[in-house]
Amino acid sequence: MELELRHLRMLCTIADTMSLGRTATVLGCSQPAVSSQLKRIERLMGEDLFVRGSAGVTPTRFGVEVVVQAREVVALANGIGRRSTAGRRGTDRVLRVAATNTPILPGLLQRARAVLPALTTQVSSVYSSAEIIRLLEDDKLDIAVAVDYPGRELGHSDALVRRGIVTEPSFVALPAAHPASGRLDVPLLELAGDAWFLTPDDGAGWPGVCYDAFRAAGFTPATVHEYLGDRDQLQRMIADGLGISVVQATCRPNPGVVVRALAGTPLWCRYVLVWHRERVSDEVTETLFGAALAAYEELIGRAPHFRTWAARHYRTPQR
Repeated sequence: MELELRHLRMLCTIADTMSLGRTATVLGCSQPAVSSQLKRIERLMGEDLFVRGSAGVTPTRFGVEVVVQAREVVALANGIGRRSTAGRRGTDRVLRVAATNTPILPGLLQRARAVLPALTTQVSSVYSSAEIIRLLEDDKLDIAVAVDYPGRELGHSDALVRRGIVTEPSFVALPAAHPASGRLDVPLLELAGDAWFLTPDDGAGWPGVCYDAFRAAGFTPATVHEYLGDRDQLQRMIADGLGISVVQATCRPNPGVVVRALAGTPLWCRYVLVWHRERVSDEVTETLFGAALAAYEELIGRAPHFRTWAARHYRTPQR
């Protein structure tokens, strides 16, 4: 078997939709055909590219590398005959960039500027992913990093394009003295008696997905503090025993705080790159997408608790 452009498009579509069934719908074929083709590609590669889980079909670490390379090839193929005009669009003016509450942004911008030194950006912090979509639709932004949740994907018009960057489990930040701090995986029910710090409505499904997880575990928190502010201040309050909080898997704990996985992984979050198809070139979108993935890989390298979790959940055969 030799890889063809249609195979690369399929891998990109699987990564975007997180579903073999939705991939089959997009490509106009059957789900068994997609599954069979994926297995042949994985045999050729010598390693699994995707794993099935409660968050849908997500790429392995090796799969992320392959999908990034596949996107580059597909983008080049899509741009044949029009790169002379489209390739300049988005690098000869200020690119309006926004991001929700994500640690990816600094590394993304740093890497993008290294690849496209002529690129000038205007950066905004926008907490609500729904607001990000509105600003993109209203020509107030060009491209952004937003979030959504498995089963609650962001909706938008055909003028926008959405591509998943990574789907990660949500972890919990606890005081170092908490009774559950010594566990690798903390059952959510063990935290039923704690006060929780939760960020407000993000227009994409949070904190609804969190309350759904609480109910599925069999409890409703007695005390919930709504908090949207400085992360170091939040960690100081956690260290002082004022409450606990759902945090991103790459969160770096401060002294007095530990970050632990939740048993059964009841909460997932997906970072997505969203842009206006008429205002951003393929060159810029591919550069920012690759920069986002590289920035996320760096964050993983600084999060031993996440690497430990991934080693136990994403085992793949050796090449």
